[in-house]
Amino acid sequence: MRSNTHPIYQDLVVHCSCGNTFFTRSTAPGHLQLDVCADCHPTYTGHAQPIVTPARVEAFYRKYAARRPTL
Repeated sequence: MRSNTHPIYQDLVVHCSCGNTFFTRSTAPGHLQLDVCADCHPTYTGHAQPIVTPARVEAFYRKYAARRPTL
């Protein structure tokens, strides 16, 4: 293999705004500041609100009922 072809793969410190800190590896030097990580993201913590409500689904079906393709 040729030398000096690939960037250096080094340790990276990741800091989240929630206070979580973890280490990973990357070609980017130094540290990385995140707004949301897996420990504080609502989807991963179970605090996410459902976006689709039954009323909206029914409204969609009423609106597009005539356009529903037949198989």
